[in-house]
Amino acid sequence: MLTLFRLIRSDLRAKALWCYERDDWKGVLKTLLTDGTPAMVWYRLMQWSHRYRLLAPLAMVFNKVNTACCHCVIGRGAEFGPGFVLIHSDGVVINGTVRGGRDVKVEHQVTIGAEKRQSPVIGDGVFLGAGAKVLGSVTIGDRAKVGANAVVVKDVPPDATVVGIPARVVRVGGKPAEQPAVGGGRWADGTDPTTEPPPSAPVS
Repeated sequence: MLTLFRLIRSDLRAKALWCYERDDWKGVLKTLLTDGTPAMVWYRLMQWSHRYRLLAPLAMVFNKVNTACCHCVIGRGAEFGPGFVLIHSDGVVINGTVRGGRDVKVEHQVTIGAEKRQSPVIGDGVFLGAGAKVLGSVTIGDRAKVGANAVVVKDVPPDATVVGIPARVVRVGGKPAEQPAVGGGRWADGTDPTTEPPPSAPVS
């Protein structure tokens, strides 16, 4: 039970910092009144209940309450570390086999879904923009940012920002990424821009 309260407290403080740039009691109090916060609490109650066999029916109840009251569907087996933030909960869908790290922030209408029974793994400090879709057996690296309405079907490296359909890397570590020299989302030498650096320019 103590672990449950610690998780909820860490989530509320993380959201207070995100929304109000403060995590004192006033910031947390304001956070309790914001959209998305009830869904965060229902999720933590569901996650905690799911870990104990005798409380499995409770986990189902919390899951259905979150769906009905917050329009947020999070599978009972989904795991996120401390600092999990639903900035807005409306339309969020997260598969029950998703694994997420610490300080993950999720906007509204985000889908983190399975494909062929394989679900994404979300790193620490990841931000998922409104309407983003992360699908299948992909890994989102630590501190990566997924832009609004992006569709991620390939791994995203750490510290990268991805946008578009399908998502492509546009920034890495705060610096603009080199763009592919040919169409089809690949560098001129055929390598994948999300995993390989650009080919060296020829010396004239």
